[in-house]
This record gives sequence, C-alpha cells and structure tokens, in this order.
Amino acid sequence: MDVRRRSIFGTSLAVVAAMSLSACGGGDDSAASKTVRVTLANHVWTENIKQALPEFEKQSGLKVEITQLGEDQLSDQYNVKLNAGSSDIDVMMYRPLQEGKLFAKNKYLADLSDEVKSNKDWDFSDFQAGPVEATAYEDKAVGVPIITEQEVLYYRKDLLAKAGLTAPPKNLDELKAAATKVKAADPSVAGFVARTGKSPAVTQFSSFLYSFGGDFVDSSGKAAVNSEQAKQAYAYYGGLLRDQGPANVSTDMSWPEAMAIFTQGKAAFYTEANSLYKNATDPAKSKVSDTVGFAPFPAGPAGSKPYNIPSWALGINDNSENQSNAWKFVEWATSKEQTLAQQKSGVPGARTSVWANPEGTATYPKDLVEAIAASTKDGVGHDRPLVNKVAQAREIVGQPIVDAIAGKDAAAAADTANAAFQKFLDDEAK
Repeated sequence: MDVRRRSIFGTSLAVVAAMSLSACGGGDDSAASKTVRVTLANHVWTENIKQALPEFEKQSGLKVEITQLGEDQLSDQYNVKLNAGSSDIDVMMYRPLQEGKLFAKNKYLADLSDEVKSNKDWDFSDFQAGPVEATAYEDKAVGVPIITEQEVLYYRKDLLAKAGLTAPPKNLDELKAAATKVKAADPSVAGFVARTGKSPAVTQFSSFLYSFGGDFVDSSGKAAVNSEQAKQAYAYYGGLLRDQGPANVSTDMSWPEAMAIFTQGKAAFYTEANSLYKNATDPAKSKVSDTVGFAPFPAGPAGSKPYNIPSWALGINDNSENQSNAWKFVEWATSKEQTLAQQKSGVPGARTSVWANPEGTATYPKDLVEAIAASTKDGVGHDRPLVNKVAQAREIVGQPIVDAIAGKDAAAAADTANAAFQKFLDDEAK
C-alpha cells in the first residue's frame, strides 16, 4: 500500500522502488543502499532537482525515489511516519523554523555535524550564518538550508518622485515620514501596507522587533514581548498601518492580500519576503511592475535587523538505515553547482558564493540583490518564536499586532501577550 501512495517519477524509479522496498525496510544496509528515498515539498526547488536527478544517479550509481507532497500533506506524513519511528524516509525536506526544533527534540533528525565537515570542496563555511544557525540544534547541525528568505522594502519609484522624495527611506523614522508624505500627496494611495493577520504578520513584524532591539525571548529564554523595545515595535508597526495604511485596513491579511494592494497600485511601501518579488515585477501579475524598487529593511534604534532565514532545509531521518547514501544525495543537492543552478532559476540560495557570483544574480533586479546582500550581512536567523508548537506561539505574540492596528493600547496588549507567552513556554518546558 505504501508504494501505491507514493508519487514516483520515472519508470526506472518505480521499478527500483518495487524491487527494493522490502529490503530497505530490513536491517541489510547493502540492500537498502541502492535506493535513496526522498520526501520533498511542492516547490520550484523540487522541480529543478527532479530535472537534475539523472546526473546524480549516473554519478553515484544510486537511484532516487521521490515522494512529493503539498505542505499540509507533508506535515501529516511526517507526523505519522516519524512518530512511528519509520525507517522508510531517508531524506526529508522540512521547514526549520516551523518544525525544526520539534523534530530535533524528538530525535527525528540525524546529527550531521561530522558530515558537514567531511568535504572541504562542498564547504559548509560557504553557507550564510543565519540559515546555519536555524538548522542547528544544541550546537549540532541537523539540517542543511536550501532556500532562504529575507525581509526587504518594496516601494514605488513613481510615487516617491511624485511626493518629492529622491531615495527610499534608510530608517524607520524616514519610512514613516515618507509614507505620510506620499499619502498626503495622493489620499487614494496608502503610504504603507504589510501583513496584518494575527499569525501571518508575526514573521514580517519580527524584523521591526529586532530593529527596535527586541526579540521574542530574552537571553535567558524568558518571554520578552513586553520589553520596552518590543512595545515600541508593536506600537510603530500597528500605528503605521492604522495611520498610513489602506483605508479601513483589515486585520486578517496575509501576504496575498497585502501583495494585491501593492501590485494594484494602492500602496507606496510594503515590507515583505524577497522570495515573493516576482509577484510585484511580473507584468502579468502586477499593474506597477515597471515602477517597483527594492531597498534594505529600514534601520531602527538597533540598526537594520531583518530576518535572514531558511524557509526550507534538507535533513536525514535518524531512523533511516541508509544514512550514508542519504548524505550523498544531500551533499549533491546542496552543492555549489546545484545551488547556483537553483539560484539562476529564481530560488534564493543559502550559500554566500552564489550571491557573489554574477551568474547567480543576473536574473534578479540589481537593487534587490543589494538589499539581499545587506540582509544576509546583518540578518537574524529566525522570524518567529523558536518553540515546539510554533502555530500556537504565533497566535499569542501576534495578538498585540492586531490590537495596535485597531488602535488599542499596544503596551497593555504586549503585557497580556507576554504573560500568556511565558505560560506557554513554561508548559512546553514541563
């Protein structure tokens, strides 16, 4: 039944899977080693890897059996199989900041500390610090980042010029002033737009939080969303959307809704993940594609501190009986060559070298490359609380965002959220 449920690409892979499935489930490593079973998410990265697979199979003498699933199906599969201690997944694509800590704590992810140091040509030091930090657990490498995201400032060049502004804002005070000036020049256009939903906004709000000098927890691991810095960040973010955002701004927007406002020409500034930039620059998707510019995340009192995170990584199932060959796949799929190929197709990579290579940035807008470079230099390696139950935590720390947008007391909302978040952390620690 397991074979029938799999999505296997290529006749030869299907034949190999059928012949070797029972052997892979046993203790005979020599039999299992001929097929590496890889579970991947539906993503452009996955499609690119599938096209390159014949090269890997020819070089390695191995066969790769791919299961490809949507995010929800992927999570369901992992919950069932990893909880059961199944060995029939070798390599898995996972979200380090959404489930990485839970997976590592439950010992689902193999320790790759020796592997990442074993090949100097592969060069683990080439990976950016933020994504590496996010794929580690208790100072051990448990994953390799494959796709990165940074928060940058999207803006409309034409609206800035109309308002008499010659350059995008460099800090948050300038952003507020510029948004105010643009809206004054044309009241039909919002000065600023961003995510507003309680949970979806948390990731984009995080860069504001860090740039004000705050974080979700303090250095001792205690809840810190009611620090003075956090209160200032909540008040700023909520106030900017309330005062300079769209009229009657909704408090349940995720990125599609916020992006739509920007691409329909209804906002001057928008802070968002760089990975979504083609939605703004593609004429088929955006009415303002020819006037969009990009800039580094504006600096706050603590400087410009956007997140620089791995949205996806590859890990190896700790119960896999084929870990050696699983690593061969991971090593190849995250190599400099494959990362460069992915980057050229529009998938932002985690290696420093691909951003320094003109080939790796040729398809990106020049100002976006510069904004990303600034983000990777000073970026923070997480964009949400690093906990086991991430979804629940986001609901708690996101409430003051909604309250601030609605004009409620942001400081009081932060105090209430902090008490709830500390209880949540205490419960997780039990």
